[in-house]
Amino acid sequence: MGSIWEHHAVHLADLIGSKDELQAHLYLERLMLFPVDIQDKIIHEISSLRKCNTDDIAEIITFYSSRT
Repeated sequence: MGSIWEHHAVHLADLIGSKDELQAHLYLERLMLFPVDIQDKIIHEISSLRKCNTDDIAEIITFYSSRT
């Protein structure tokens, strides 16, 4: 993953880790203009990770960014 996605992944992980779902949604909206349903899927997938790390989060963001 590129360093840009890793940076976004770290920030998003912090927002989700602090249980600030509203800010996570707003961040994703600003980041990629993801529709709300895609934001929900991304946050759900990240929240469901057994071990949350930036590589996995970056991979999830990359997956959804290639589908919108």
